[in-house]
Amino acid sequence: QVQLVESGGGLVQAGGSLRLSCAASGRTISRYCMGWFRQAPGKEREFVAAISRSGGSTIYADSVKGRFTISRDDGKNMAYLQMNSLKPEDTAVYYCTAGFIPGTAVLATSSAYDYWGQGTQVIVSS
Repeated sequence: QVQLVESGGGLVQAGGSLRLSCAASGRTISRYCMGWFRQAPGKEREFVAAISRSGGSTIYADSVKGRFTISRDDGKNMAYLQMNSLKPEDTAVYYCTAGFIPGTAVLATSSAYDYWGQGTQVIVSS
């Protein structure tokens, strides 16, 4: 089992930045592909970003490409999401997730992930 706890959310003005952190416990995250999803009020959960087990491959939703950066520090058992140039449409609860995806594959589908955090709220004001 892997337990994931997100932090770093909050209220920020449009154009600002936030860095979300995901602290893992129970097992080393080196075995897992790590991802971030988000869910806005009244909308379905959507993919944001993911990083492969090795860290060599990343993928992003088109809506955040060029603004968000996903990273990982296996030594600290942490994953991160740096969010720059935030927009009001980025307002959502952000979830960290871990999935045992073999090799260098990186997937954007929520069904590929096995463990989820409780989420951290991000609010971007205009």
